[in-house]
Parts: sequence; structure tokens; C-alpha cells
Amino acid sequence: FTPVAVTRLLMFDISHRARRCKPLISRIPYLMIMSRSNISSKQATVAVACPGRLLDLINRGEADLSQVEALVLDEADHMLDMGFLPDLRKILAKLPAERQNLLFSATMPNEIRSLAQNILQDPVEVQVANTAPPERISHALYPVANHLKTGLLEAFLKATEHKSVLVFTRTKHRAKSLARKLEAKGWQATSLQGNLSQNRRQEALDGFRTGKYTIMVATDIAARGIDCSRVSHVVNFDIPDTVETYTHRIGRTGRAERSGAALTMASDDDMAQVRAIERVMRMKMPTVRLDGFDYDQPAPKGGGNVDRRFERDGVRRGGRGGGGPRGGSGSRGGQSRGRSGAGGSARNSGRSRSRAA
Repeated sequence: FTPVAVTRLLMFDISHRARRCKPLISRIPYLMIMSRSNISSKQATVAVACPGRLLDLINRGEADLSQVEALVLDEADHMLDMGFLPDLRKILAKLPAERQNLLFSATMPNEIRSLAQNILQDPVEVQVANTAPPERISHALYPVANHLKTGLLEAFLKATEHKSVLVFTRTKHRAKSLARKLEAKGWQATSLQGNLSQNRRQEALDGFRTGKYTIMVATDIAARGIDCSRVSHVVNFDIPDTVETYTHRIGRTGRAERSGAALTMASDDDMAQVRAIERVMRMKMPTVRLDGFDYDQPAPKGGGNVDRRFERDGVRRGGRGGGGPRGGSGSRGGQSRGRSGAGGSARNSGRSRSRAA
């Protein structure tokens, strides 16, 4: 049984969920394929792997898939976006023709439908979502100049009762610097972005799940497949580039039948993308101005943008210390380039004969 995940982070999340099934999983040989060292001379009933690592081990003759009875492809559309489709086809060619396949995808573009037709025989398609936003998630638009976003975020956190807040930025440098700025102000903040080691990423995720950190600043690496039911607010610090990315981001809140809130900070340059999101989502975001916040603060002298400077400097400006509300409670314009296909997942109802090349 081989689940294939698009990133290490998602692979660890699959393993985290599997550990919840201790009465079952404790009796099953289980392996996460991370490197050559952790697979040598091991046999497993369940193996979780990323496409690139799995293919590397296959090519080295260190992974044998000839006995696989079931294959799971998770976040198939994201694998497509990241260029893993050729690797997937090579992996499929190494699997037994007779097996059960399950394919999960948040969206179903033509390429993923073609892949599903190749590897699934008479599949049962289960659609669990569409482009309409869940009613339990409220949406709000906060128009603000770019240089005021950090200040507005801090003011929002102080004025709003929240449990856990997930903040999305466009770049890993901005995620890192924004998290450090919030931490310096006394917030229990962490970041999740591509420059972190796997141990640091896992520590950040575990801390966010358990409440050690109440604020996580992340790039879109965290937008897919990460399960944390504590998230009460999602903040689009930088507007997402596609409608689908917006959907995946806000899907981190409002889980387990809880209510949630999604707020988007947008400058004048972002408004075309805001309208594209509203059009595809078939909704109108209410415009909100935070009481007591000074929207007339001038940009830094020299015409610079304070948030852009932090993005370029990385963490050089980041600092620690300072008392504050520890744990406090209480861009780009243009039309969306995203796919507007409905979300869903497809699986076959039994064993199938692979026709993949």
C-alpha cells in the first residue's frame, strides 16, 4: 500500500493522521521514505513517499514495488503544478498491472482527468466540494497600502479574539521576517517556509497544532493538506495568485464543523485579482476598515515600501525580545490564471488494470 504525496510536509501530515489510528497502525509495518538510509533492508505494508525520492530509490534498485496492491495519489493537481507528472508516469510503469488506485485532487484540470482515465478503470468519482465558499467561513476585504500591512495585522490581532491564526505571504523571506517581527512584539509566532529544515518545519507544525504557537506565517506550502482544526482565522497578507490558491488557503479554517474567518489585505494594485476571486467564488467580499487604525500613515522616506524591504533583507532586520501580548487573544493585479474546475476526488471501486505508459 503506497500513498504518494507531493511534498515532505504533506508526507509527514499523512503519517501524523495515520498515528491517530494506533489500534490499527501499531500492527502494520509502516515506513516513511525520506532517504536511502531509512529504507535499506526494510519491508513495510504501508510506505509513504514523495515522487522524486521514490523514483530515485527505484532507479538505484533499492525500492521494489512489484508487490504493491494499492496506490494512493494525494494532491494530484499540485503534483502537476510542480512538474511531477513525468516522475509519476515512470513510477506507475513499475507497479503491478493489477492493483487498486485512489486519486485525490482539489481541482480536476484536463491533465489530471487524463491521468485518472489512464490509471483508473470505471472509477467512482466523489465530489466533495465546489467553487462556492463554505457558509461557515466568513470573508472580509481589508483595503490597505502595502507599507501598512504589518501594522494593520498587529492591530487586528490585538482587537480580535482568536484561537490560532494562519497568515499567508507570497515569499519565504517575507514569511520569515514577518514571523520574527510578530515574535519581537510578544506574539507566539512561527513561520513555515521552504528554507526550514524538515525538523524545524515539523516543530513549527506540531507547535501550531498544540497551541504553543498561536500565529503561523506561511507560504503556500502549508495551504494544501495540512490539517489543524484550531485555526480560527486565515489572513491573506499577500493576495493569492489564483482563485484555487485562495480556496486552499481559506480551507485551513472552518474545519470540523467550526466557524472560521478569512480576511484579505489588498492594495489598489490587487483589486483586479480580488474581483476575479469574487467572480469565480460567486460572492462579494464585504469591505472592512479597522476602527482606530491610522490608514493615513505615510510610506517610509525615500519612497520605499517597508514590507518589500523586509522581504529583500530576509531576517537581517528581524529581532527578538520585547514584552507584549504573548499569546494575545481577545501583489499583483490581473485576472486569475487559476483553473476554475470543481474540486473533487476520484477513486476506483475495485482493482484496475493500469494503462499508464
